[in-house]
Amino acid sequence: MGTVPREKFVDPGFEEYAYEDAPLSIGDGQTISQPFIVALMIEKADLDADDKVLEVGTGSGYASALISHIAMYVYSIERHERLALQARERFEKLGYGNIDVRVGDGSKGWAEAAPFDAIIVSAGAPEVPGALKEQLGPGGRLIIPVGCSDAQRLKRITRTAAATFEEEDLGGVVFVPLIGEDAWTAAHPMYTATAPRKNK
Repeated sequence: MGTVPREKFVDPGFEEYAYEDAPLSIGDGQTISQPFIVALMIEKADLDADDKVLEVGTGSGYASALISHIAMYVYSIERHERLALQARERFEKLGYGNIDVRVGDGSKGWAEAAPFDAIIVSAGAPEVPGALKEQLGPGGRLIIPVGCSDAQRLKRITRTAAATFEEEDLGGVVFVPLIGEDAWTAAHPMYTATAPRKNK
């Protein structure tokens, strides 16, 4: 974490707060997560140097930058076009050449690039999206906050066989909602959302 300049991933005027262990607003109702939580999620993803990783919720790009120092390649998906473009610009300026960013519905993953060795989701879902589980390779790990606004649990889902998954509870967390077809609706995130549609 000492190699990634966190001050480059916060909005202008917030640089002096970049190294506090707290989340910071980056606009569009999104945040850059506190460093401790980012480190915890990456640690629990158990990344290797030859791993292909999907990050759901690019945000400022900070977590993708950290992951890119450990894994071989990072695919990062962001719902907000402004944030995705800003992150892509930061990666280019800072020389991160092993990160690909796209704008899209993170709850559906990135099927064209699957399977992934690890998937890290930086937003809370009502339940684990089926598409993300299916895009894990054998032994793949999915790190995702699950639950409502004040009762999320950080989960690690490991694909142990073609149709078998092991689930672990890593503790309580609070994240912004994951908005998407298989997550919360944009109109009522985390509160009165209708149940997500199941993958067929």
